[in-house]
Amino acid sequence: MRRPETTRGDTDTLQSQEQSHPKQGICPECASGVVSDNGEAVCKDCGLVVEEDKIDHGPEWRAFTSSEEDSKSRTGSPTTMRMHDRGLSTKIGWMDRDGYGNTLNSKQKAKFRRLRQWQTRTQITAEDQRLKEGLSEVERMGSALGAPDDVRETAAVIFRTSRENDLLPGRSVEAMASSALYHSFRIQSDSRSLDEIATVARVGRKEISRAYRYLSDELGLDTVIQHPAEFIPRFTSRIGGSRLLKQQAKKIAEEVEGTQVTSGKSPTTIAAACIYISGQLIGEKYTQDTVAEAANVSSVTVRYRYRSIAENFDLKASKLDTEQLGLEPNETEYHEKNTPDSIDAELRSE
Repeated sequence: MRRPETTRGDTDTLQSQEQSHPKQGICPECASGVVSDNGEAVCKDCGLVVEEDKIDHGPEWRAFTSSEEDSKSRTGSPTTMRMHDRGLSTKIGWMDRDGYGNTLNSKQKAKFRRLRQWQTRTQITAEDQRLKEGLSEVERMGSALGAPDDVRETAAVIFRTSRENDLLPGRSVEAMASSALYHSFRIQSDSRSLDEIATVARVGRKEISRAYRYLSDELGLDTVIQHPAEFIPRFTSRIGGSRLLKQQAKKIAEEVEGTQVTSGKSPTTIAAACIYISGQLIGEKYTQDTVAEAANVSSVTVRYRYRSIAENFDLKASKLDTEQLGLEPNETEYHEKNTPDSIDAELRSE
């Protein structure tokens, strides 16, 4: 099979293409390395300019501090669902200075003051007013509870969806925002109880619960089941409990979950009772009031739950083997001081 002949014109075309597209980082003249200098690719040996006028995607300004970077940057934050306008709107600044940094005179200041007032009035329509109130409420409660950004973003999306489906008329904005945040916590597997939401909300627990069921039915949101073991790390951290206390309480919570003892009971009360029992088992005793305050429940409820668990389960068999936890010898000795018999004695005394 004969090879196709190459004409002189084709050869010239290939040579021109090779010259216009040299190998990356190699000089086409002397095969030396190529360096970048002020947007130009220059051979470091012979000085040939291999490529020029390269596009620089970086900023044309320089900043040495974070404040300088913020002042010189001309791009804003990314869009977010947590603001009624998704963070796309702009505002007239309050610096009262012109583009050159000069202070405005009194007439210009009065003019821009009126412009700011008109911007505030026209920026939000009557329809967006409730949306802004609800999103502000979600942001306020999320900040009070220390919610991460993904939880707040999900709550904002749920509240927006409820507004788009005309679920807000006839219902409290605060209740709908609280239920949206509660839904978001459960969707993101961040265990927060309804009582914790109610502590920072401006409505009562019953109203939040009704709004939560209403959103679940109308939007078809799946109800995520909460487990007592999910609350134990946070509750033990609040009372300053040890790692062994947390692991012991989680072990008991996993054993009692799904039984008749926990049927129909709040997972937060079960978690509090497991922490209290675990403290008795390992000698790291906390009062019922201390545990109840950490779980935001009453001490009477903790007492009832721990009694039912202690009377229906073999707590001696539930005790963790401290040697398997990698504890120090003195730490093991400290936690072995008390035995599960102390719980039996306390039950008899009550």
